[in-house]
Amino acid sequence: MKNIAVIPARGGSKRIPRKNIKDFNGKPLIAYPIIQALKSNLFDDVIVSTDDEQIAAISEEYGAKVPFLRDKTLADDFTGTFAVVKDAYNRLKEEYSPDTVCCIYATAPLLCDNHLINAYSDFEKSEAKSLISVCEFPFPIQRAFIMDNEGFISYREPQYAMTRSQDLAKCYQDCGLFYIYSSELLEGKCEDKAICYQMPRHRVIDIDTPEDWDLARALYNAVNSLKLD
Repeated sequence: MKNIAVIPARGGSKRIPRKNIKDFNGKPLIAYPIIQALKSNLFDDVIVSTDDEQIAAISEEYGAKVPFLRDKTLADDFTGTFAVVKDAYNRLKEEYSPDTVCCIYATAPLLCDNHLINAYSDFEKSEAKSLISVCEFPFPIQRAFIMDNEGFISYREPQYAMTRSQDLAKCYQDCGLFYIYSSELLEGKCEDKAICYQMPRHRVIDIDTPEDWDLARALYNAVNSLKLD
């Protein structure tokens, strides 16, 4: 199969300014997914889709290619990931004719190459048109509480209030690390049939606030110190 990786990295992050190239334990944050994507040897090229020339230059320093600058209309707070990936695919399909595009988030310093390799193995063995990286919710969501306007809580699904945790179906969340899309799906030639690849929770963190950033650095150091998969 011919595969390319696309790493979206816009320049206008608000809560952590310049987040994608901010120093994270000695390297710009975006360097980590670039390095792991290249290390996996899965991709014909690792492409960074950005609207920002500084992000482009730093990405190229770490081995990615930036063959175009993304249009500003696709770099606002409301543009979804799929639209960015589809834009990159449409720009690159003539040169690469890829079978798949793997979208990897720039904010994924805990991702490692073996998870990408294993996810691709699962995808290629399946009849799926896309794959989503997920992790299991740490507590059954069937027993979640909701709160009314006066601050009183109640079970969101009261029928499960007395059900043992081990008797409830496991639920999973999109962990925001990577996605695999088939070219057929990106071309709009098929309906989506998605499978998931389950990530260990110690490699999943959403970096949106300064507190998230500090926690991610601590988690990164702990995972590497303990040599966890």
